[in-house]
This record gives sequence, C-alpha cells and structure tokens, in this order.
Amino acid sequence: MPAFRHVDFLWDDARAASLDPVSRLVYRSNLLGSDQRVTNTGGGNTSSKLGGLDPLTGDEVPVLWVKGSGGDLRTSTRENFSSLYLAKLQAMQRLYAARANKGLKSPAEDDMVGLYTHATFNLNPRATSIDTPLHAFLPGRHVDHMHPNAIIAIAASANCERLTQEIFGGKMAYVPWMRPGFELGLAMQEIARQNPQVRAIMMGGHGFISWADDDKQCYTDTLGFIEQAATFIEAKYAAKGGDATAFGGAKYQTLDEAQRRARFAAILPWLRGQVSKEKRFIGTIQDDAKILRFVNSRDAARLAELGTSCPDHFLRTKIKPLYVDWNPQTDDAAALKTKLAAGLACYRADYAAYYAKCRHANSPAMRDPNPTVVLIPGLGMIAWGKDKSESRVTAEFYNCAVEVMRGAEAIDRYVALPQQEAFDIEYWLLEEAKLKRMPAEKELARQVVIVVGAGSGIGKETAHRLVKEGAHIVCVDLNADAATATAKEITDKHGLGIGVAGSGISNCGPALGLAANVTDRASIRRMLDDVALAYGGFDSICVTAGVFVPSDTTGHIPDEKWALTFGINVTGSYLVGDEAAKTWKEQGLRGNLVLTTSANAAVAKKGSLAYDTSKAAANHLVRELAIELAPLVRVNGVAPATVVQGSAMFPRDRVTGSLAKYAIPYTEDEATDSLVKKLAQFYADRTLTKSPITPADQAEAYFLLVSQRLSKTTGQIITVDGGLHEAFLR
Repeated sequence: MPAFRHVDFLWDDARAASLDPVSRLVYRSNLLGSDQRVTNTGGGNTSSKLGGLDPLTGDEVPVLWVKGSGGDLRTSTRENFSSLYLAKLQAMQRLYAARANKGLKSPAEDDMVGLYTHATFNLNPRATSIDTPLHAFLPGRHVDHMHPNAIIAIAASANCERLTQEIFGGKMAYVPWMRPGFELGLAMQEIARQNPQVRAIMMGGHGFISWADDDKQCYTDTLGFIEQAATFIEAKYAAKGGDATAFGGAKYQTLDEAQRRARFAAILPWLRGQVSKEKRFIGTIQDDAKILRFVNSRDAARLAELGTSCPDHFLRTKIKPLYVDWNPQTDDAAALKTKLAAGLACYRADYAAYYAKCRHANSPAMRDPNPTVVLIPGLGMIAWGKDKSESRVTAEFYNCAVEVMRGAEAIDRYVALPQQEAFDIEYWLLEEAKLKRMPAEKELARQVVIVVGAGSGIGKETAHRLVKEGAHIVCVDLNADAATATAKEITDKHGLGIGVAGSGISNCGPALGLAANVTDRASIRRMLDDVALAYGGFDSICVTAGVFVPSDTTGHIPDEKWALTFGINVTGSYLVGDEAAKTWKEQGLRGNLVLTTSANAAVAKKGSLAYDTSKAAANHLVRELAIELAPLVRVNGVAPATVVQGSAMFPRDRVTGSLAKYAIPYTEDEATDSLVKKLAQFYADRTLTKSPITPADQAEAYFLLVSQRLSKTTGQIITVDGGLHEAFLR
C-alpha cells in the first residue's frame, strides 16, 4: 500500500471482497466521501461500468452506475445511484453533435439532460447527474470525479496547465474550464483517445477526474493524485514561510475566546434580522485557527472579493462573501454594526449589478441578494443557510475555498471563475428546475423555537411536535441532563442533516439542550446568548415550566412555597419574555411568546391556593405582555386542565395522594402507570369530552400559536381542558 500523509487510505480487501459489484461502488464512494480532504459534502461523483441483464431481452448489456443528482458520497446508498444503458448514452453523442453543429450548443446541453431518462436501465428512478457524460465517455471501467482542496488549488491557479504538467508529468492531462455536460465529456474522451497513458484530467477551475479498470486501483490512484498535489503545495507553502506569512501575514489580532463569544452573541441576532429580509436564515459561526488566520490576514479583503472558483463552492457561498474591514483592537461593537450595515448595503447592490450584467433573456428572477458568508477580522466567519445543516455545509464550503486560496497563493496566483461563467452555473435553468422540484418547506422551516421546560411532560411533547414541522428546537430545562436528553431524542430521530457537525455549541443539529433557571435573569440571558451562538437568533419561545406546591395538612402554604410558586409560574415567565424582548427588538423579525397558564386560573379549588392564584396572574401577564411586545411579538397562553400523564408535577406520591383524596381505590403495590391512568380518567370524567388530557393535546395548541395559522391572535388564552364547564368564561 502506498504511503499517504495528506489523505487516509481506508480500503479493506476483505470487506470489498464480500460485496457485489454495485455495492463495491457504494463502498468506494463512501470511503472517498468520508474524507473532506478528498471531496466536499455533496460534491463529486463516482461510477462503475458493469454488466446487467436487460429485463426485456435477458441479454447481458453494459450498464453505467453513477452517483445520481444530489446526495452525498459519504452517506450514499445503492438508492443514490443511477443506472443507464451505456450504449444508449454513447449513441447520444450523434444527437448532440447534430444539434451543436446548428449553433445550439447551450440548448443542446440542456436537452441532453432531459433525454437521459430514455437511457435508464431497469426503471431506476434516481435522476442522473449532469456529470454523466464525463463518466460514460472515459475509457476506464471505474471513474472518480472529486473536488479535493489540493487539486482545486492547482485548478484555480493562473498557470494551471503548466503546474499540472510540472506536478504530474504525463499521468494527468489538462482541460480548460467548461461547464459540466456533453461538451466537457467529449473533450475528455478526445484527450483520453489521444493520450492512452493518461489516467486523470485536471479540470480548470473545477477539480479532477481519474479512472482505472480495477476499482481498488481507481480508489488508490485518486488518493495518489491528491497526495501528490498536497505534497507539492505544502512544500511550496513551507518554503514561503508557512502559517506566519500565509495570505500576506497577519493584519489584525484575534480577540480571546470570551470576547469573541460576547461579540458574536451581541451582533448575531441583529445580523440575522438583516440577512433575513426576504427569507429567514439559520447561522453557524466558526472561529477556529484556520479561519481566523484568513480573516485576520492582509490579503483577506483582496481574496474574498475575488470570490470562489469551484462551482460546488459558490453554489453554496454565492459569488463571494461579505468581508468587513473591522479592527478588533480599536473598533467597538457599534462600529462593527455600522460597518456591517454599510457592507450589507454594498453587497446587495453589487449582487444586483452582477445579476443585471450577466443575466440572459430567459434567466430566472434574481435570488436573495444577501450574503451567505460573512467574514470579520478578530472574530471569524458566520455562514447562513435555510437550516442548520445547510449553514454548516456553507461554512464547510468556504473553509474549502480558503484552503484552495492558500494552496493557489503558495504555488502561484489564485484566480476565480469569470463572473459570466459563475452566473451561468448559479442561474442555470437546470439548476432552477431542480430547485422547483424540491419539496415545499415545512410550516415551521427556518424557525428557531425555544421550549422552556422541555425536559419532561408538556414541554418535551411540544418540542417533539414542533420539530416535525421543520422547526429548530432549543430544549431548555432547569435540569440540564433532561434538556440534553430531549434534544438527543430529536436528533436521534431526525438526524443532524448533511455535513459533519463538529464540537462546540455552534455545530449542533436541529435540536440543542440547554439549562436555565427562569427565576434568574442572568441565567436566562446566558441561555439566549447560547441560542444566538448556536443558530444566530430565535423566533418563538414556549414556556411550559411550572410548579405546583400543595397546601400542607393544615390547609396552609408556607411563605417560601408561595414565593417559589409565583417565582416560577409568574415572575419566571415575565423574566423570559422581558429578556427575550431585547433580542427580538435587535433581530427585528416577528416572533411568538406562548406561556402556560391553567384552567385553575378561572376555577378556585381547595388545596391549591398558591398555584391557582399564580395561574390567574399568568393569564393577565399574557395580556400585559401582548401589549408591551406588540406589534413585533404575539403573546398568547395555553391553559391546560390537569395533565397527569408524563407530567413532572405528578410524581407517584402526588398521584397516590390525589387518589386517596378522591377516595379512588388503589393498592400500594400497584404499578405507577395504572395509578396514573386511574387519576387521569377521574379528571377526564369531570369534563364534557370524558377523555384524559395528554401532553400531546397541549403540544398541538403550542404549535398553532407559534405557526401562522392564528397570525392575528394575540393576548388570548387557548384552553385545552376537555371541556371543563366550571372554567367557562363568565
């Protein structure tokens, strides 16, 4: 096995030998995709030319299996691969030539994609990639097309062709930038025909492709070419001074971790509001040594303005990032906000000018002109996406772009794709068609909802209910372990999304567990700042935390228990709303606050004096906060009747106490579930619907109030009590 320092050789002969040919392709693909030094998330594709039995004739025919449109090599399964009759694909060359010769080259490229379905083998439903001709027309039985940072650094160099010859000799040829498709596939076919010794092609401004007749050899060669490129780059980089002189050396100094955290927490909600004028975005921050080396450098402004090279990069990061020339040592937070505001205005104007200059008569309408990557000296990078997964991947792609620029500047001079070529990829009609085929976003997509009390009961059920509608959920509880457990349940069920989540609060998935004490304003502020660091801000808060302290045997409640009841059930909700209002105001996006009251707020009962009175106060708190936070935030309440199932306020001893109080028969050794059912049914029998009230019933009300279904409702209490007529309004 060759020695590798810059990539990981992971091939296992025993594992590969146990697999059928298509499974070996999946195996090879997963290995390549597992190393971000080999290819980025969702980038690159692989193929194998295999035999297959024609389902109509029974004859064995050559079949091209190639990674289909979309998907990620690291996680791909057999279902992610298209299968096509190889002979039909190759016969399409005549059709393309006839159309291209009539001056219809670009329309002909798009037409070919539409015709791929006619070459589908065995009714495989997976849509094939626009890169299919690259794989079909090259001679090797196995083909890898990758986007390694080291290779793209060469591809994005001013003297790419010369460097390719210098580094790889005659083993790798060169093709100038061409949009992926038939023209590029035919050019590669001709290169391979004229140069039978060539086993790879450098694709200018893009990446590379390699091939072999043995799949292990193809995998090994792919890694070998990347290793060769990386070794060459690192030697040149070290000779120029390495990190000390990277990107022209440091211009600014990094703020320490505590300062960065405070500055990010202060600026992120405002910035999220600014970039979310058209559609809301979810953020990911990155402030590791590599990204800080870049944003702090003398060349950062120049290189950022050039934009990215590889098409996979700028489809995620847009044509370029927003770089803010802020001095962390002399400028304060106000100066940062001022410079960001000016930078955003300039960025939007530049993007509109880019669109106007490059658009075609049939180009899709201009997309959101806000940046998806923001670079700030001393702090790091902020990446934005429609969800946490996409913002993590956006950050990953710009990290790749930084590494490409580092390598290109070490060996030569970095160049980006011409704007027109970039535009033609970004606004490709086929890309637009792909976007239109995407399923509609869920009702709470792009939303961040904080659920206070998510460790159990109604709060946990609400967290699970809201994530089904696409919301990102911050599970908050006094018990940190309980909050984390609920968040883990969500991510275990719904996954972390594409991309690789790293360590640190900002690299979470669709759910995050945090601790907070609602009676402590400082604790609430820390939690809200953590939410800003994780997602960039938040949209709605559901407060389900509460406490019930019964009177003692004499019917009296001690003063400290009275204070505790009001502290959690009333003051806690006020503190959450009051502290969150500061962030909502900074963010400038409409939001929702939903508090938990109770049917007991309207029905006086013996033995729950403090609880009932606190819930009556909470009812009025809803109305007061609705006035205070209008028009930006709607404030409503959910008033359950007694919820026994899954409630933290009904431990076994309280259940048995209630059963004894109401003379409901039970035995001391009876299972807790049985006791809970008896008590729940007793309460249900007092209602008009005669059905036990569950946490899921309450969660549905929270969903309605944080959605747009009741968008004109504020200052109201929705009762979910099964029809408790004593609580009817009067």
